[in-house]
Amino acid sequence: MTLEQVLEQIPPLDAEAMARAKYHWDALAKPLHGLGDLEDTLVKIAGIRRTPVMDLRKKAVIVLCADNGVVEEGVSQTGQDVTRIITENLGKGTSTVCHMARAAGADVIPVDIGVASEVHSRGVLHRKIAYGTKNFARQPAMTRAQAVQAIGVGIEIALLCREQGYDVIATGEMGIGNTTSTAAVTAALLHAPVELVTGRGSGLTSEGLVRKIQVVTRALEQWQPDQHDPIDILSKVGGYDLCGLTGLFLGGALCGLPTIMDGVISAAAALCAVRLCPAVRDYLIASHHTAEPAGVLLEQALGVKPMIDANMALGEGTGAVLLFGMLDAAASLYTNGNTFDDSHIEAYQPLS
Repeated sequence: MTLEQVLEQIPPLDAEAMARAKYHWDALAKPLHGLGDLEDTLVKIAGIRRTPVMDLRKKAVIVLCADNGVVEEGVSQTGQDVTRIITENLGKGTSTVCHMARAAGADVIPVDIGVASEVHSRGVLHRKIAYGTKNFARQPAMTRAQAVQAIGVGIEIALLCREQGYDVIATGEMGIGNTTSTAAVTAALLHAPVELVTGRGSGLTSEGLVRKIQVVTRALEQWQPDQHDPIDILSKVGGYDLCGLTGLFLGGALCGLPTIMDGVISAAAALCAVRLCPAVRDYLIASHHTAEPAGVLLEQALGVKPMIDANMALGEGTGAVLLFGMLDAAASLYTNGNTFDDSHIEAYQPLS
C-alpha cells in the first residue's frame, strides 16, 4: 500500500461507537462526566476501535531509535554511541521505559530505524533506513524517498501491532540530537521563531543552547523547507525517528489502533501526520505536557489537552506509558461499574 493510498483510506471516527460509549458512561452510578477527560478519552478510543467494548489489556510502547547527523555541530552533550547503547538496552529490557512499561503491563518494542552503527540485540526490530541522517547543517538530512520509506516503516509497525492483537500503543523515541531535529521541524511547520521552539534537550549549557539555535536557524535559512509539505520538512531537517512516528500515527488511524502521543518529538510527528491527513487530528491522544518549549505550541496547533503535567523530558515513551495506568483504571470502571439501575438509584440528569 502506498503512502497516498494510506492517506486516502483513513476513515473518520466511528460516531455510533462513540455515542454508545457516552451513553454507557452516563448510565454508570456516578456523577455525570465525573472522570472528566478520562471519560472523553475512552469515548474517543471507542470511536478509534469502532466498538464501545473497552478492552485495553494488551499494550505496547513502540520506541523508534535513530541518530541525527547534526550532533557533529555540538548540539548535544553526548555522542551518537549513546543511541546504540540505549537501543540495545531497550532490546534487553533494561532501559528506563522498560521498567515503567513492566509496571503498566506493557511490552516494549524498540525499532532500529536509523541508528548510526550496528545494533546487536535480538529484542530490537531492524528496519534501518540508513546509518543516521546526514548533518542538516551541511546538507539535507535525508532524501525525500528515504523520508517516505521511514514513514512507511511506522505504518507497517502499526499494522503489525494490530495483527498481533495489541489494543493500544504508546509512541516513544531514542536518538541523540533528536530535539535539535524536532526544533527545526517544529519551527518549519509552525513558521515560528527558532528560539521559541528550541530547548536544552537532555541538558545543554546556556552556551550550547545558543549554538543549537544558531545551527537550526542557519539550516532553515539554507534549505527553505516548504511549510505546507511535511515530507519536504522531514527530509531536509528531520530525523528517521520523527518520520517513523509520523507513520505510526497514520497507521494507527488506518487500522483502528489507539496511538498515544508522548512528548515534544512525538507531538511534532503527530502534527506532520495531521498535515498529511487532517482526519488524523481526531485520533490523537495526548499523554503529558512536555518540558521542552515547543510543547505548548504543538499542543495548541494539534488542539490536544494532555492529562499529565509532571514536567517530564525523558523520552523513550515514558510519559505516554504513564497514561496506560490511568486508562486501565477508567476502563475498569467503564466495564465493571454498577449502573444506576443496578444500584436502584435515580439517574442523574444532564444540566439544561
